[in-house]
Amino acid sequence: MIGFAEHSPEEPAPLRFAGLAGGVFRPAGVLQSALSLEHRAPQERMARAVTRALRESGQLLCEAGTGVGKSLAYLVPSLLFAWETKRQAVVSTHTIALQEQLLHSDLPICRRLFQSDPALRDMAAFREALLVGRGNYLCGTRLAQALGPQTELFAEGERGELARIAAWSQTTQTGLLQELNPAPPSEVWEWVNADSSACSRKHCSPENCFFRRARAKVREAHVVIVNHSLLFALLAAGVGPGDGKPGFLTPDDFLILDEAHTLPDVATEHFGARLTSRALTRLLSRLWHPGKKRGLLKTIGTRREHEAVERAVDGSHLFFGHLHEELLGRKPLVRLHQPEWAPALLREPLAELAAHLGNLEGRLADGPPLDELKDSRKQVLAWQAGLDQALALADPGHVYWAERGGTTRFPNTLLRSAPLDLAASLRSVLFSNPSPLVLTSATLAEGGKLDLFRERTGAREAVGLVEPSPFDYERHMRVFIAGDSPSPTAENGALDDTWLADYITFCTLRIAGGSLVLFTSHQTLRKAADACGPHFAQAGRTFLRQEPGRSRHALVQEMRAGGNAILFGTDTFWTGVDIPGRALSQVIITRLPFESPGHPVSEARAELLQEKGRSPFAELTLPDALMQFRQGVGRLIRTASDQGVVTLLDSRILQKNYGKRFLAQLPQPRHTVMTKQDRTRLFPDENDRSPPPSTRK
Repeated sequence: MIGFAEHSPEEPAPLRFAGLAGGVFRPAGVLQSALSLEHRAPQERMARAVTRALRESGQLLCEAGTGVGKSLAYLVPSLLFAWETKRQAVVSTHTIALQEQLLHSDLPICRRLFQSDPALRDMAAFREALLVGRGNYLCGTRLAQALGPQTELFAEGERGELARIAAWSQTTQTGLLQELNPAPPSEVWEWVNADSSACSRKHCSPENCFFRRARAKVREAHVVIVNHSLLFALLAAGVGPGDGKPGFLTPDDFLILDEAHTLPDVATEHFGARLTSRALTRLLSRLWHPGKKRGLLKTIGTRREHEAVERAVDGSHLFFGHLHEELLGRKPLVRLHQPEWAPALLREPLAELAAHLGNLEGRLADGPPLDELKDSRKQVLAWQAGLDQALALADPGHVYWAERGGTTRFPNTLLRSAPLDLAASLRSVLFSNPSPLVLTSATLAEGGKLDLFRERTGAREAVGLVEPSPFDYERHMRVFIAGDSPSPTAENGALDDTWLADYITFCTLRIAGGSLVLFTSHQTLRKAADACGPHFAQAGRTFLRQEPGRSRHALVQEMRAGGNAILFGTDTFWTGVDIPGRALSQVIITRLPFESPGHPVSEARAELLQEKGRSPFAELTLPDALMQFRQGVGRLIRTASDQGVVTLLDSRILQKNYGKRFLAQLPQPRHTVMTKQDRTRLFPDENDRSPPPSTRK
């Protein structure tokens, strides 16, 4: 896939980088003397631990609280190590925001740092690259094919999109889909992106293909930035040296995983199977669309192949229709317990289609159309094998389920599986690798210990380090708890919704800066948004809400620019949101973030623990909720000068035994309890600038 340079194992790696890295972070070191950045003892300790892991091919787990400066603490040693040993550094993040910070802020700081010191100056020439999935790149070969012999595959409007893509290809520097605004229809982009065997060294070069150009840049880079999703998709697919050789994606590379608290969720997502009705429909439509009379097989196929596709389409409708009628009519999520839980209505049509496509391959001359056909046949065979495995519940170490997704107009049915033992999966792809590995985040520990994270991920041999945030939370953060919140399990949901909307409106409008309101339920978010929205409009406040079609990145950017906007979000908004200053002056947590115990993965893992006589709540549910709670609270204070309010609208934190565990996660040990009767007196009103009452326990 990608490669940097061969590194001879007989040749000992130079160790000069360790002394150089130490000189950067020590008191009065290069960071202070050249860039006037303050010396941070926690940052120095982390940098030394990273240096040791690189030098000894070790593994490191490091919790580094906000303000430690963890990005520089791992980037500087990694860049120096990569430069001297000619081993590539792979840095993986969970969020786009952190990727952009690394590429546009932290790596330029490293370059200026190296340029400022004679001993480091040569290393300022380090090269960086961003690695994204192939499907994000425009392929010049496939574009030319679509504009030429395959133009008849497209309707008139789609041909207009092809022309727009062709014009854009003359000006873009990267060929990345996210630069093309508005994005073209997926049906068009699928014919011109690089995710195809037609995009290969046989047909493409860096001169005519953006993916090949990007790949060449990645191959020559000292540090490659990637996201967790792509990294684990590649690891799960077996990309890498293999056979116990050093390296994760390429021979002898080493890996830094930032935002590593997301590791269990990402691994669960990518180490299982995922089949969707929408993906199968797209695959079959690309081959032959009976209604539109077009597709890849229009010119290279015969009536035999067309009819085979049509029988597969009919089989798909029958199979997924059966799932909706028998399994998903009342529940959107159903765990699959017994093998052969549905009739194999798709097995024979897919097998027949694969056979016809195989016969057709033998009749075609070498060229892009043959490559496209081979890709399609591989996907049909993969679908057939995946469906057989799902019907048989083939892997006893996985949990299987069916899920209803999409919309009423564009439904999507998913068949999914996930491993029960994450630690075993992660050990096989991460922790058994002899290359250096560093995992870091602001939230890995619980109670100052990394034991639970080790057990969950299989990081048995990793050295542990916990560096708390140096920020003065007692001065800069105030915590308010609504002591009169109704129980989330109360039968009168309408009363609860009314109470919640009233409290959110009250707390957001009394804070002059922006507020991030975090929910655990999309339904609750929608109800609260409908109730609060008119009040925000009347107050002249910008109101942003998570909803289909709006990217998280765009919403965060809009809030950052707004100054005093109010943003409602669930799920991913609890982590990775970085909005310093007045634009985020309050974080409201509407409910403690306990995951629904009814999800098949949670249910199956809980059963596994119960069989061993252990507590699912104590070992799964509570630790996950504590981690997400810490992440949510951590959205507030992002710089040493930030200040603001954390407002908790769940009284269970005061009433339940586990509430003390949540309170212990707060970096500010004091809190104020309020109710609707006294909140006007206790909660700050920044609009009139009256001095707030003193905080009490």
